[in-house]
Amino acid sequence: MNKNKGVSTDNKDWKNKDEKYLFELQKFLDLTENIKNEELRKEIVAQMLKCDKRITQLAEEIFMNNKISKYE
Repeated sequence: MNKNKGVSTDNKDWKNKDEKYLFELQKFLDLTENIKNEELRKEIVAQMLKCDKRITQLAEEIFMNNKISKYE
């Protein structure tokens, strides 16, 4: 378990096994390739990855809370 966040890291790649998630991520990255301004493209991708990281953290926290509440 990640001591700082209270989130299990045993299954940290759960979303990376989801074909729909991977498809949408690839589609996003493909679309960003059409952005001619390289700095802007990198900023957009970086910001999307920050959002993705946060939503992943939230989902994992919810999973853990649901798992814990089952045993209470």
